[in-house]
Amino acid sequence: LVWHKALPVWFDEKVTRDNAERILRDHIDTVVRRYAGAIHSWDVVNEAVRLEDRLPGRLRRSPWYDRLGPDYIRIAFEAAAKADPNARLVYNDYGVDYATRSEGRKREAVYGLLQNLVSTGTPIHALGIQSHLRGWERRFDPLELQSFLRAVAELGLEVYVTELDVSDQRLPATIAERDAIVARVYEEYLEAVLDVPQVRLVMTWGLSDRYTWLTEHRPRPDGQPVRPLPLDAELQAKPAWRAMARAFSSAADRGGV
Repeated sequence: LVWHKALPVWFDEKVTRDNAERILRDHIDTVVRRYAGAIHSWDVVNEAVRLEDRLPGRLRRSPWYDRLGPDYIRIAFEAAAKADPNARLVYNDYGVDYATRSEGRKREAVYGLLQNLVSTGTPIHALGIQSHLRGWERRFDPLELQSFLRAVAELGLEVYVTELDVSDQRLPATIAERDAIVARVYEEYLEAVLDVPQVRLVMTWGLSDRYTWLTEHRPRPDGQPVRPLPLDAELQAKPAWRAMARAFSSAADRGGV
């Protein structure tokens, strides 16, 4: 519902500090009421943390922040809750998966934001982690990620994996070898996160390699088509599909979402 990108072309000209809150509330009310009762959960605020901007709380300097300050996050959740009291409301972000210094700092910032929202009574139900994984990345520490997710759960929040895929940009050209590595990454990651009972939902960012954002944004240097998803371009199940199935089969039952 609220993102720093994909704003209307008239935003900079029409939206001011005086009218920004009204426009934000009207937008959320219009969209959420239209689909009330048909939507399980809303990505209410997306990617509001950015370390490089060096703002208080490590928030992103966005058009909404510039007009409303950090309060735009609270306003968005309150408006969504009013428009559909039964929907699950989610804060969604990327870059919290790996045991690197920057992603560790990102986890701390995201946790601080969630802690503040919960402590001030803001209606929020879950953290969404985008989980855009890298097939060549070796700095994955299951225990470190689980510790973060359990800390989030202790705030009373659920955790949703919202945009799961595995980039094969730097993997070998041989399809069988590439697919095996991607499948292993899926399985290891899901085994780790599903060990936390509060992880209640997993969504891949697309189903078929035919339709993936990585074709444009993370192409392979050798020009071969990318293969980041559970189904190939012909909609046939790949090793990643079977790896995901094994991870789900071995996870403890949590009674559905």
